[in-house]
Amino acid sequence: MDTYKFYYDESEHSRKINYNTVTAPNYYDNFVTVVVGWAKEKEKEVFKKYEDFENKYADRKDGNGELKSTTLKQKKFECGFASLDKTNTQFIMDFLSIFDESTKLYFSVASKIEYLVLQLFIGYQNNFIIDADAVKYSITKALVAYRPQNVIQSIYDDNSKEFVEELKRFFRERIECNRSNMSLKEQENEAFENILHILDNNSAIPEFQWDYRMPFSGFAKYLQEEQIKNYALVLDKEGEKNEASRTMQAACEIGLSNVTEGNSKDNCGLRMADMIISKLLKALCDELHYHSIAEGVEKKLLNAKWFQLNETQLDLYKRLYKIICEWDNVWYKSYAGIYSDDLVCFIGLLGYMTHFENKEQIINEKLEMQGEYFNGYVCQQLSDYFNRRRSKLPIDFIDKNDEEYFLNRRGAKVYFDITKQPVLEIAEGSQTEMVLSVGMDKLGIPLITISNDGNPICYRLPEELSDWTYTAIGMANMGENLFPSQVVFTKEKNRYFADIL
Repeated sequence: MDTYKFYYDESEHSRKINYNTVTAPNYYDNFVTVVVGWAKEKEKEVFKKYEDFENKYADRKDGNGELKSTTLKQKKFECGFASLDKTNTQFIMDFLSIFDESTKLYFSVASKIEYLVLQLFIGYQNNFIIDADAVKYSITKALVAYRPQNVIQSIYDDNSKEFVEELKRFFRERIECNRSNMSLKEQENEAFENILHILDNNSAIPEFQWDYRMPFSGFAKYLQEEQIKNYALVLDKEGEKNEASRTMQAACEIGLSNVTEGNSKDNCGLRMADMIISKLLKALCDELHYHSIAEGVEKKLLNAKWFQLNETQLDLYKRLYKIICEWDNVWYKSYAGIYSDDLVCFIGLLGYMTHFENKEQIINEKLEMQGEYFNGYVCQQLSDYFNRRRSKLPIDFIDKNDEEYFLNRRGAKVYFDITKQPVLEIAEGSQTEMVLSVGMDKLGIPLITISNDGNPICYRLPEELSDWTYTAIGMANMGENLFPSQVVFTKEKNRYFADIL
């Protein structure tokens, strides 16, 4: 079994999240982490490529002799890759050329304001009536997009009641302001009105320290999906000793093993992780967010300058699309929280640019309309993503160590050939079973996992109980998980019933 080497770096981190943090001119809402890796036997080859790249651009190294992402100033990305000069365009192309189809890449994008919102509304949970995740998403999106200073400042006051009142005041003001353009803002107003109905509880919060566990939680899922068990993970050691150790502690709390800290000056794997994604993410976010109250009722479009690309700049988008979206294409390659608009827009931008064969096609399809076309494209991407977020069911990946079956979340055998699955025998009359979970196989056959003297066993249910199974799955999908529970199964004159006690 292959052993893999991984290198972790973070950008846009705020070790303390307070009012000064989120109102600073250079503040970016997302905490971005990147992990790059490869099979251990390939490391020497990768490091040689990177060494050649650094030698080519030795004049860009900082005072410590490191070639870091700071060599690319954020203002150079004002219009994405289109605003890069020839030298920086070639620099990024040379860097991206180090990556190939065998490179492992994982990244996470986490909203700092969402982190605060989750703490403030920790008491709101999904149930059959309220999709609490949707509420938290809408609140976060509003605070990120509009940055209402009174609301953000009140987050850090001791009086939590004042925060709720400021938040309500903000939503009421936005609703009234949006009425001037209801053709664009009707859905937003509906969301804000729903929020106003349920803003009746909150918790006071202190000044926060960032919780580093989320990106490692996603990376653990990535390793599981890739079925990588033998690995070493090196973290970029930054900040004061006790601050840097919090990153290490978070990785260990998630259950990652063989984790060490390294210095980017001595490790080019860490320098590779430092140089990808965040600057383009930040530029796109800044372009699409509101910068004044008046902008709030208008459609935000990318400036046409974003699409004034030469062939090399267009190739940059295509190369980055391959690295992000095509190579090593697995579900948990990217990881985000409830609010993921910036990440979805970023992926959408790469996909949109990639569909152009050349720069002439951009011009032929009306350069001045590209911002509008992209807006329609990415709005559909956001809608699809939000619809997926409505599902509360966990995503499981099957470890095919056995050719005949896998173990479900309850530890019961589920056969790939569903005809081998035992059928739950329900005799005439009633019987009570301890049901651990219900589900469906890929053909829509209802399945149930029952505890038999402490041993989980998965059974097929009679087809007549399919509707009952669908109902239970639907409730779980809305956040109302009914199991484990005692269930009474009844058979009367070849009719089947199931009642949860």
